[in-house]
Amino acid sequence: MTERVPSESFRHALEEAGVGLYTGVPDSLLKEFCAYISREVASERHLITANEGNSVAVAAGNYLATGKPSLVYMQNSGQGNAVNPLASLAHHKVYGIPMVLLIGWRGQPGVKDEPQHGVQGVMTPEVLESLAIPYRTLSRSAAGASGDATWAVEYALERGGPVALLVEKGTFEPDPDSTSAKDKSFHRTREDALRVIVDTVGPRDLVVATTGKTGRELDEVRLAAGSDAGGDFLNVGAMGHASQVAMGLAMGEPKRKVWCLDGDGAILMHMGALAIVAQHAPENFLHVVLNNGVHDSVGGQPSVGLDIDIPAVALACGYRSVATVGDEDDLAAALENLAGSPGPCLLQVGLAPGARADLGRPKTTTLERRDPLMAWLKRDG
Repeated sequence: MTERVPSESFRHALEEAGVGLYTGVPDSLLKEFCAYISREVASERHLITANEGNSVAVAAGNYLATGKPSLVYMQNSGQGNAVNPLASLAHHKVYGIPMVLLIGWRGQPGVKDEPQHGVQGVMTPEVLESLAIPYRTLSRSAAGASGDATWAVEYALERGGPVALLVEKGTFEPDPDSTSAKDKSFHRTREDALRVIVDTVGPRDLVVATTGKTGRELDEVRLAAGSDAGGDFLNVGAMGHASQVAMGLAMGEPKRKVWCLDGDGAILMHMGALAIVAQHAPENFLHVVLNNGVHDSVGGQPSVGLDIDIPAVALACGYRSVATVGDEDDLAAALENLAGSPGPCLLQVGLAPGARADLGRPKTTTLERRDPLMAWLKRDG
């Protein structure tokens, strides 16, 4: 049997070495540890942030206040968000802020993964090396991982700067309650909502689906319905940037409606995009926020999506109209109203967390989807 790391012993080693705060953005390879931390660590010592750069900044501020290093967790795709504060704030030649980066290594060379992770997987060690951040791969044994935790914390304190631990797939022991944070406020599923959306979208409309399970479900809903997916763009990576992909499409195709199917975690990651959409005010921009209050694609850890008023934020930024629907509301009517309104406008749909266990993945690669989309635009222009 393959040995795996218990989250409890790993946490104990981190804290014995001096870690005071846990902060980060959840990742599927870290979901067991993230679930354990969310359940066992008081909120005063654990903060899920909007993006990974924020996590590094929180760790910096907390070190200045307490003198204790933080553990910053993220998927390796989040390195892009974290590079700026790692290089210009925490770096040992700038403010010299000790912290431990716990990085889920998606797309690790030699390990099968989705196309959007392949490039990042190769680059992960290279990015750390370019930032002069020492790293090692976390051991798969309890004793080895505890030793790695001690090394990382002590070395971060000694050198005055970040140190990283890379986490391979299947490193942590399964957590018996890894989805305990899921909210039960709504009963409509995201897939249910997508079926209604597909029925509403016009044959010439463009659809941009956010990162994670939204795009996978959209793909399956299209296949089941036998509807044309030629105008669909699945934003499989680049979390938080779907609205700006949609913005670019709306600017380039002003006579088509462009639907942005966003998520709560994604919209929170780069919320400033709302202000840019509103300022430019494309009338063909329709924004649907599928809000289930969790980071669904990486383990179901909580977001603040259902604790804040996303439509009110959009309205304050300058969106022309906003609305919210829950279980008892007519989603089809709300979508028809959205489609008939001048944009930018936003509809928030409250949803239950979770997805089918047998949810598939797109059968075509990202490159195989790009050229047909561009050809579809020209053919149907």
